[in-house]
Amino acid sequence: MSNQEISNNDIAKAAEIAQFRFALIAPVIQDLYPDKSRTQYYKRITEKPLTQPDGKVVVYNHKTLEKWVSLYNRGGIDALMPKTRSDKGTTRVLSDVAVSRIFQLRKDFPRLNATQIYLQLIRDGYVPATVSVCAVQRFIRRNDLKSARDPNMRDRKAFEEDAFGRMWQADTCYLPHISEDGKLRRVYAILIIDDHSRMVVGGELFYNDNAPNFQKVFKDAVFTYGVPTKLYVDNGCSYSNEQLSLICGSLGTVLIHTRVRDGASKAKIERQWRTLKETWLYGLDISSIHSLAQFNGMLRDYIRAYNLSVHSGIGCRPFDRYQATKDAVHPAKSREWLDECFLNRVVRKVRKDSTVSIDSVSYDVPMQFISQKVEIRYVPSDMDTACIFYEGERFPIRQTDKVANCHTKRNNPLPIDYSKIGE
Repeated sequence: MSNQEISNNDIAKAAEIAQFRFALIAPVIQDLYPDKSRTQYYKRITEKPLTQPDGKVVVYNHKTLEKWVSLYNRGGIDALMPKTRSDKGTTRVLSDVAVSRIFQLRKDFPRLNATQIYLQLIRDGYVPATVSVCAVQRFIRRNDLKSARDPNMRDRKAFEEDAFGRMWQADTCYLPHISEDGKLRRVYAILIIDDHSRMVVGGELFYNDNAPNFQKVFKDAVFTYGVPTKLYVDNGCSYSNEQLSLICGSLGTVLIHTRVRDGASKAKIERQWRTLKETWLYGLDISSIHSLAQFNGMLRDYIRAYNLSVHSGIGCRPFDRYQATKDAVHPAKSREWLDECFLNRVVRKVRKDSTVSIDSVSYDVPMQFISQKVEIRYVPSDMDTACIFYEGERFPIRQTDKVANCHTKRNNPLPIDYSKIGE
């Protein structure tokens, strides 16, 4: 595996840990915790073991959450990213394999008690005899595995947030092909709706389904309507990536993913796709649409009409519900702050010729970074703003122009005497 691949994996893992930590302290950051005090909230959250993004089960002290809040207030999402491997130097009585086996035994034999499970683990070699039965009993009690129930049965209930901006749901849907400049191309629609008001807060059509396109729609929605408390999305490549985790952490938004292949869990946005198709898309003459800009104009007309029409599920217009509770949303601090939050980040090792590669495109960087690993921040749609972020300072980079570099004077201490080459 190359250094570049290792660095990117490190960023992805660090972003997952940072988002996990932020999700735990978000109610305090957003002043939405239901407890009488912050300390009571911290203690309640840390009563039971918590499962990290890598699947490890960890017991936290409530003071750890206090520390994370302090770090976030001082340094934002960056301060929550681990500086070293999160599992370095840690030990547990029950290994990951043993924990997995406990869940499997409880699923296959619901009537087994903790002592019987413990003896089974010893017999099958999942834990050594030095592990006490109390460790297994404690794990089963803390993870609420005492009662026998069907682990595949999902407890679904109709829910609704109590104010605008508490949660946004986002998704992508395939639309028909259109012909532009003589080429037939697939169209993808990205929509974001508010859970409480059902209002469409963001929507746009693209020729590609990728993360930068969703980030554009999300950024426009935040600039217009404020920062949502939670963002609820599926596990597609546009929504499940380290860049979106870092963006949400910078905004102060908790990123929540649905279960894999569980479309029913985001029923509101799925129902919106059905409404869009039945009341708008199926009535269009697709053959008369000859550009994405034209199609997007028609989508904007649909969104305006939808937001100002009575919604049967709530008995009023989505816009009216938005107006009633919009003051609960925190607006973006400034356009500059928003631009900073939406910067993508990658780590690269600078080559000997002072260049790095991003998406197979070469960029020149300052020569003092040769052979170093650097963090580059950029907007995918505007690489002219890309820069190296190092110790709080920014160092611009630019796309490599080999022809121009051929005529650039180097500040070499010993100029080459070409007349002596070949002697």
